[in-house]
Amino acid sequence: MTDIKAVVRIEHPDIVLTKTVTHDQSANVKSVLEAGTDPTSGKFFYRIRSSDFHRFEDGLRNDHTIGEFERVIETRDEKAIYSFEYTDEAKIISPIISTANGVILDMENDGNGWILTVWVPERTNLASLWEYADRNDIEIELLRVNEYASLGSTDAGLTDSQREALLVALERGYFEDPRSATLSEVAADLDISQPAASGLLRRGTKRLIVSSLLDDGENSN
Repeated sequence: MTDIKAVVRIEHPDIVLTKTVTHDQSANVKSVLEAGTDPTSGKFFYRIRSSDFHRFEDGLRNDHTIGEFERVIETRDEKAIYSFEYTDEAKIISPIISTANGVILDMENDGNGWILTVWVPERTNLASLWEYADRNDIEIELLRVNEYASLGSTDAGLTDSQREALLVALERGYFEDPRSATLSEVAADLDISQPAASGLLRRGTKRLIVSSLLDDGENSN
């Protein structure tokens, strides 16, 4: 079984620091991976770039996902390292990846969302992230993966509705960067509600991951 590295985008208002970066649109946030990602350590470290750290800290004080925080190091070029303690309201992704025996290689904000680069030793374990997203109404999108089967070459266990939704989204340019179609436009083409379209795309993508990332030998069993 071959390990994989995948890049995904997630978005939800309860993901740590989302309210802060929404408040300070100049902020760029990256996790300090060498400081460790053990959720029992109590403190998490991030590299921050901001044009106004007072505004950034105002965002922290009003962010329901952040408890105590400290500006540990401040350097030149509008950069600093902060330590944060999370509240019980925060949705934290690193324990989900750790449970799947994986590692978050990189985490950076993208507007209100977060781009994660994830490594997992067993490729099917990536599905646990989609399961967590489904349970917690987190918007999740697969951006890149080192192996990925096409819709035309495998049924991937997709339902007809999931296949149709994925194909319509693909044809409309929903998966392009930048997108040339919105979720509401995809939903309109499918003649369903926007939440229903989102659910079909999310579950369909999860099914593709489970199927596409299996070894050929496993698929033949």
